[in-house]
Amino acid sequence: MSEDQFMGSLYQRFPVVVEKGKGAHVWDADGKEYIDCMGGYGVALVGHQNQRVNNAIKEQIDKIITVHSSLYNKTREDFLKLLIGLAPKGLTQVHLNNSGTEAVEAAMKFARKFTGKKGMVAMKGSYHGKTFGALSITFNPKYKKAFEPLVERVSYASYGDMESLRSVVDDDTAFIILEPIQGESGINVAPDGFLQDVRKLCDEKGILLIFDEIQAGLGRTGRLWACDHWNTAPDILCLAKGIAGGVPMGATLVRPDILASMSKGEHSSTFGGNPISCAAGIGALKAITEDGLIENSEKMGNLFRDGLEKLREKHNIIREVRGKGLMIGVELKFEVRNVLMGLIEQGVLMLYSGRNILRILPPLVITEEDVTKVLHALDMVLTKEEENLNVQG
Repeated sequence: MSEDQFMGSLYQRFPVVVEKGKGAHVWDADGKEYIDCMGGYGVALVGHQNQRVNNAIKEQIDKIITVHSSLYNKTREDFLKLLIGLAPKGLTQVHLNNSGTEAVEAAMKFARKFTGKKGMVAMKGSYHGKTFGALSITFNPKYKKAFEPLVERVSYASYGDMESLRSVVDDDTAFIILEPIQGESGINVAPDGFLQDVRKLCDEKGILLIFDEIQAGLGRTGRLWACDHWNTAPDILCLAKGIAGGVPMGATLVRPDILASMSKGEHSSTFGGNPISCAAGIGALKAITEDGLIENSEKMGNLFRDGLEKLREKHNIIREVRGKGLMIGVELKFEVRNVLMGLIEQGVLMLYSGRNILRILPPLVITEEDVTKVLHALDMVLTKEEENLNVQG
């Protein structure tokens, strides 16, 4: 692929040249159709060529493309009103930025400034991004080793383990950050009661609680916010991925007293709150909340997981199926590369988490027919893999 000569080898790439998309389907340059269970790593939340998003972008382009946040803009105002109207309780202000990593970087700065403390606690298995700050609270050493020293004063607790969490918290802990469902490390769902207990600990100790819902938020899990499954609200919420229907955008939602601790110029973004992104964001948020996407996510997610559980009974090589809504992990007993390549042949694009976990993040518009086809394709590929393993064994 000729892109490789310009882009180096920073990405694990699949041999598919995607030319166009519609809903939960994409087509390659030769016209071959695929069911898209990658969804741009969760970005294609409202589906490819979502009409609300497309129309909003086209309309905005004819008005103005860029308005810095040192000036006012009606599209941005409309987006902010819509977003804050949907936000978890108490989060009535927002910093707009351009990506998940930037949303996390802002959250880190806001929390340190507001508390006046330096200590940061994240979870084992966490993934929050790859810039220096966000990388410092990302767990996997393989991402970090070559770039140390990173930001100091970070401790890690075992995900879901309150005893472990209490042991790393001290008087200088500014914040605890966690994903209600961990994405990168294999779709690990928070155990019941964990989020509530972390919230209680933060309240007791004067620690800010940050939820990273960059992958899990905005209807992905069958609820608008993943934290809604446990009826727990954070002090700061990090969003990105599908928030603007595929246009780059990140958002850091905060309590107003936290944002008030920041002085003018202490944090800003040239592109943050770009009118194109905000217009697309209005389209995406309306699609999520008005077009039945959250309900479809729950329904299709249940259908997917039921089908995957049946495959687990049939195929000994499936260890576990987990997730909520359309954020699903399938842990296998061996590496997934051959399975992913086999699925491409069958017209299905799927992700991985680590070496042995299939990650399923389709657009929330996926249909029952598509889910059935994906399950059938996976069944065929796993059968073939088992045959190969038996021959080799």
